[in-house]
Amino acid sequence: MRTSCIVIVCAAIAMSCVSAPEPAREPPPASAQQGSSDGSTSQAYKDRAVELVQGGSQGGSTGGAAGSSAAATTGSASGDAVDVPPPAPGVMTPEEEAFLNNYLARLQYMVYYDEAAGIDERNAKVAVNQANRYLLEKLGLSVVDFDQIEKNKKDQQAAYQSETGGSIDLIQYLAQKYNADVYVEVSFSSTPSSSGGKFYATAQGSMKIYDTSTAQLLGSVAFQSPQVMSTVSSDAAVANAVAASVWSAMPKMTEQTKVLVKNSMSRGIRYEVVIQNTPDSRQISTLRRALSRVVREVEQISYSPAETKLALYSFKSRDKIEDAMYDAADKAGMLDLYLLYSRGKAFTFNSGL
Repeated sequence: MRTSCIVIVCAAIAMSCVSAPEPAREPPPASAQQGSSDGSTSQAYKDRAVELVQGGSQGGSTGGAAGSSAAATTGSASGDAVDVPPPAPGVMTPEEEAFLNNYLARLQYMVYYDEAAGIDERNAKVAVNQANRYLLEKLGLSVVDFDQIEKNKKDQQAAYQSETGGSIDLIQYLAQKYNADVYVEVSFSSTPSSSGGKFYATAQGSMKIYDTSTAQLLGSVAFQSPQVMSTVSSDAAVANAVAASVWSAMPKMTEQTKVLVKNSMSRGIRYEVVIQNTPDSRQISTLRRALSRVVREVEQISYSPAETKLALYSFKSRDKIEDAMYDAADKAGMLDLYLLYSRGKAFTFNSGL
């Protein structure tokens, strides 16, 4: 009898377990939701409801992403500086491309003649003036007049020696003073002849293109004139031949210069910086690191307690480079850094220490 009762009870329990539905989860009463002063119980129910709707694994993943996003937002909102890596070598940002195209369209030239070639000064002046005429009339550029160069070769001797110590050529120095991006050296020879009371001449030579900052030879353009005639004199025939040959070579020279300069600027425009009075090499290290955040590349050429030389590569104007130097100097503890003089893309500062 006792055994059969036990069997009946167990069977009844089993049937109730199988057939009875799971009671619905009801939210606790409002009093229970407000049981905690900080609302944590209420928030727990809300979180559980989201889990049941979205699924446990999805809920956890969403929470992690939200947390990461919040952390990132907090980090950026904190004001901490984030270093942006510079573009890879040879890759330019749209801003850098725009700067480079504008720079190439406004290249400044200084044309002079090769003094070592033994050229008659009158014909040299004809060649330089004809090149300048093309730059003025065809490209709308400002030029440095032949007579102005001749005058400054004499007047700037003292400043040239003081600033460079003769370490660079005088013509390169003057090109920097005039803010020329390139300087062009014209060299030529002429072949005169006469017949039947008329005078003939041909001229042939080359234009060498140099980078003003480094004096690096970028390239050269050869030229030759057809035979020209003058009824006045042999000298007049030679002058006409020189003028004709230079004029005909100028389009090729200016176009080739743009290509050569662009090819040489994969890292940016090269600026030379000299800082006098640099007793602390650690400050110079801090200065370099600060500059590397705003220019393409910083190269230390030399260091001594008396003087440090740097080369900065950047797609920025001269004014922006000068501003960057002051900002970097402040970070390096050289608060009194000041500019002594600048010429072209070369700057000389004193650390103020």
